[in-house]
Amino acid sequence: MERRSQQAPGSPRRPPSSEEIEEETPPRRTKLLSDIYETCNFIMLEPENFETAVKHKVWVQAMEEEIKMIEKNTWELADRPKDKEVIGVKWIYKTKLNADGSIQKHKARLVAKGYLNYQPQGFIAKGSEEKVLRLKKTLYGLKQAPRAWYSRIDKYFMDRGFRRSLSEPTLYIKSQGNDTLIVSLYVDDLIYTGNNEKMIQDFKEDMMKTFEMSDLGLMHFFLGIEINQEKEGIFICQRKYTETLLKKFKMESCKTVTTPLVTGEKYQKEDGSQKVDGSMYRSLIGSLLYLTATRPDIMFATSLLSRFMQSPSQVHYAAAKRILRYLRGTKDFGIWYKSTNDTELLGYTDSDWVGSVDDMKSTSGYIFSLGSGIFSWASKKQATVAQSSAEAEYIAAAATSNQAIWLRKILEDIGEKQEEPTTIYCDNKSAIAITKNPVHHSRTKHIDIKYHSLREATTKGEIELKYCSTEEQLADIFTKALPRNKFEELRMKIGVCHKHIKGEY
Repeated sequence: MERRSQQAPGSPRRPPSSEEIEEETPPRRTKLLSDIYETCNFIMLEPENFETAVKHKVWVQAMEEEIKMIEKNTWELADRPKDKEVIGVKWIYKTKLNADGSIQKHKARLVAKGYLNYQPQGFIAKGSEEKVLRLKKTLYGLKQAPRAWYSRIDKYFMDRGFRRSLSEPTLYIKSQGNDTLIVSLYVDDLIYTGNNEKMIQDFKEDMMKTFEMSDLGLMHFFLGIEINQEKEGIFICQRKYTETLLKKFKMESCKTVTTPLVTGEKYQKEDGSQKVDGSMYRSLIGSLLYLTATRPDIMFATSLLSRFMQSPSQVHYAAAKRILRYLRGTKDFGIWYKSTNDTELLGYTDSDWVGSVDDMKSTSGYIFSLGSGIFSWASKKQATVAQSSAEAEYIAAAATSNQAIWLRKILEDIGEKQEEPTTIYCDNKSAIAITKNPVHHSRTKHIDIKYHSLREATTKGEIELKYCSTEEQLADIFTKALPRNKFEELRMKIGVCHKHIKGEY
């Protein structure tokens, strides 16, 4: 269940122009697409201020609902203190959408900017116009609000027999014999799952009695991610967000390409080309980073180009727009998680060597899976310069080991303890040998001591590095730009595919 869904970043705040309207499906009955946009003009857009919102009934109703909810012992009218500064409040408007782009609800939030506040615009108490509001509970916008909310919801879970994960403080688990209920908390959005229908139903009913909340049923849309649940498995993607992103940068009709980056192309801070608008470039890269939540196939390309956000050039911007061209041809792609009883945590680690032209540092990449598509991945430039490819692989394996240890703790918390060491595949025999050899000889004694935690994890039986050939190295897609055939092969193997095609991994 999803308690409240948040709209993904980058959603449009203006009606589409005639050039941007592209009809992809036949209209319903006699209603034209242009008519739909015209109808939605006053209800779908998010007002900038109260004066605009009050002209439309749907937003007036949203504000009335907000006031009704927060008036429950949240504040009280009081005379304005002479020695206190009174800070105003502000209305924030948000249109919440479903996975298909249809409107779920209109939400108005009253955001506070201090402890003592003026009365909200449009809801000033008659006869008490000069009074202010003294808060008795926290309100949106206060720096204490997040902590206060977390303390409240945490106490709720603890009082009802849940365990809070020590490794992930927003994860709660309740066990009754062989039955388990798992709840994940993201601010005020909750998703939960379990193997006992009665436990789930009892939890849902109790939550709705305790908090003002909406039950949205089986999860289909969460934080901009579309979820399609079937008997054979679960498919997640961000198709609507991708379409919005393409429209935002006027790339909805661009020519497509088959890979995010050009193979063999090197990028550097000073490439001799003209500089471009930094804010636009940062907006694009930030949007692409959000998209990597379901598109690990663009992780390396986006991570690489994020290194140039301080002073981007035309070359960097062209490379970023190439990612958009790739996304246009693969906007229906996502990750397929097939149903399986396999709960063995499996990882791959890889690194390039001195791939960064500017500082000669290498890039680490890793992935993890549980019997199906990958669910944890990263592509990140290393903090130090590696003096050999073996050292670069060793540093990458250390980062992968840290992630594996954390994931093992999470899995143990939810009842899927890993009894055997987690296998991590590496395609460098020398790096594996360094892990097993405790002697600091001349080629390894300079390596930062923090990376040697890899040896400890191996000795304790938490992980086991195993060799795989470069052709079998799935994490290769996170460390370098690959040619089309190899890229598409690895993309399929890590579970990224079209929504109508099941991945092989």
